[in-house]
Amino acid sequence: MTKSSLPKYSIISQKVNNSSVETIVAMAVYFQDKIGWVKQSIDSVLNQDYQDFSLLIVVDGDIDKSLYQLLQSYATEDERVVLASCNINNGLAAAMNFAIEWGMQYQPEFFVRMDADDIAYTNRLSRQINYLKSHKQISILGSALEEVNERGERVGQRIMPTSHKRIVRMLPRRCTLNHPTVTIRYNVFYDGNRYDATLRNTQDYFFWIELAKQGYVFRNLKDKLLSFRRVNNFYKRRGISKSLNEFRARFVAMKALKRFTILNVIYACGVLTLRLMPSKIVKFAYKLDRILLEKFLKH
Repeated sequence: MTKSSLPKYSIISQKVNNSSVETIVAMAVYFQDKIGWVKQSIDSVLNQDYQDFSLLIVVDGDIDKSLYQLLQSYATEDERVVLASCNINNGLAAAMNFAIEWGMQYQPEFFVRMDADDIAYTNRLSRQINYLKSHKQISILGSALEEVNERGERVGQRIMPTSHKRIVRMLPRRCTLNHPTVTIRYNVFYDGNRYDATLRNTQDYFFWIELAKQGYVFRNLKDKLLSFRRVNNFYKRRGISKSLNEFRARFVAMKALKRFTILNVIYACGVLTLRLMPSKIVKFAYKLDRILLEKFLKH
């Protein structure tokens, strides 16, 4: 990689006058994001019933001119919105790490993940932040979510285990937090932890494994606090790279959390096999997995 092609982040629009802010909400936007969905996502953040936050939007590489103009208009009209950019598409993990570092100047308490095609419920921030304030031992807090299609119609839900014990116990088999729903106590980052920026996918899975290994406490709320966009190519997008990284993550989790069992190995191999099959089979397996997980969590 030449010097000119190295990733370089910069703030291109900022009106924040506060010396401190309680919460940083971080969103990355790249060239495949649809302008209508991005607008819905940003509006859902700005219309929260909790308001002590700054929303940092990181433009990850070149994007469509109309989308860029939309983001600039938000940053110009609302002082809570800060716009940053990277000269190349450097990936979600690197964008989030930049957001984490940028936010530290405001001495925040919480870091909120948000995807550019999802919609946060109006009470998402207040629900999670109030919960963390009253449960000081918890460092990473996720929630359930509903799944919607391109037209915003509900097509499913994704419910995760709620207790720390179950979240960690199940990590060798699955990523047990819905990444777009997560709010993280900033102490995790003050301690030096970051996403692995060398990963172009499954960054969250590896991050949770590392944090679980260090002993941070997790929790998922039963509340559905976000609408997750599950589009037609969702099952195709997983690809070989993501499937192999998930496979590797499962073995990393087995080793890190001392849960190296024959059953977990069989599960990892079985999931990898399914992931590499045609999208119709992947789609069926995904739906079956959701049904089985929900039944398991009821017992």
